[in-house]
Amino acid sequence: MYRLYDLVLLASAAVLIPYYLYRGWRRGKARRGIRERLGFYTAGQLAQVAGRKVLWVHAVSVGETRAAVPLLKRLKSLYPEHLLVLSNVTETGRQIARDLREVDLCLFFPFDLSWVVNRVLRQVRPDAVIIVETEIWPNFIHGASRAGIPVILVNGRISDRSFPRYCLARRLIVPILEQINAFCMQTELDAQRIVTMGARLERVLVTGNLKFDMQVHPVDSAERERLWNTFHLPPGAVVWVAGSTHPGEEEIIVSVYRELVVSGEPLFLILVPRHPERCRAVREMLVGQGFGVGLRSALEERRSPFPPGEILLVDTLGEMLTFYALADLVFVGGSLVPVGGHNVLEASIMEKPVVFGSYMHNFKEISSLLLSEGAGLMVDDRLELLGAVRQLLADAARRTAIGRAGAGLLERNAGATDKTMAVIDRLVP
Repeated sequence: MYRLYDLVLLASAAVLIPYYLYRGWRRGKARRGIRERLGFYTAGQLAQVAGRKVLWVHAVSVGETRAAVPLLKRLKSLYPEHLLVLSNVTETGRQIARDLREVDLCLFFPFDLSWVVNRVLRQVRPDAVIIVETEIWPNFIHGASRAGIPVILVNGRISDRSFPRYCLARRLIVPILEQINAFCMQTELDAQRIVTMGARLERVLVTGNLKFDMQVHPVDSAERERLWNTFHLPPGAVVWVAGSTHPGEEEIIVSVYRELVVSGEPLFLILVPRHPERCRAVREMLVGQGFGVGLRSALEERRSPFPPGEILLVDTLGEMLTFYALADLVFVGGSLVPVGGHNVLEASIMEKPVVFGSYMHNFKEISSLLLSEGAGLMVDDRLELLGAVRQLLADAARRTAIGRAGAGLLERNAGATDKTMAVIDRLVP
């Protein structure tokens, strides 16, 4: 099976490697990214792991990396003698990882070819591999198992969309799952599904969702004023942050924004596309529609506050919680278009009222909890989004109540990190 898998990957590599080279060349990162993905590390990177105990955490992209933060903090606290390695597949995930103080070494995850994986594992020599959510890489898991390295799946989730596909490939997946030492799943349903796919029942535990364990330092009035001036926000404005937006959503959001501003609402929009590389196209769309637009990366050049009705377009990474702290209300994207949603709890932890669309299949349980607790609002289309934002603008007390309900929901559902660490403690040598 693994030989056949290698052959399929090699055939794919004929397309994927030139793609990575081209994309990296455009962003000035070609050599480093492709070399790391092939298991060729710098002398400095190899010196960091030489002779050290290593814990390797893998989080594919931005969402998984942010979800892993509570666990990374705990690992660093309880295993201070270990080097903490964090790997990512995407470049945006890597950018977030580099800003985490707990992480000692950031790597791109290797291409899942057997000889690449074996080379990487020989060089890094992790004492344990911790995979965030459900990243099933056959050769990597097989190589770690053969080397006697415990593999632990944490914050595991099997979506409605992926479960039927896994079941169809069950005969191929069972041998891979057999090599994973523990499955820490978010919900009972996720646990049932991983067992149906072939995981051993005695290795599966429901530990909850790490996203409920997020912690942030509260922003007091002095810090809020400092940030307000740093971002040149209009005095007295009500701030609407639309975070993690995707194509098709920005058009809806700015249409609603225009209508509200024209009707006299003292509203200011901070727009945060999910992928910063899209900001050039988004900016062109906004300017084409007559909006004044300022880029986050160019704010140092600005000398005066934004006028009401303009837009701050965020073309950087790692500041989402900062913008949420300044918000009076939040919309979380990937939910008005069939993407599956993004982490709405990041707004709740800042005690902000959160609005999201109906395409929330990647956050099905969390969105249901928010709605049942009165901690969020779901909308289906532009008209409902307009109505929800208008209602929240008119009722500051309701905004406060929804935000506090979200924070309370987080507090009541915390504890996944403790349960997950109990499993890791048992398996890490």
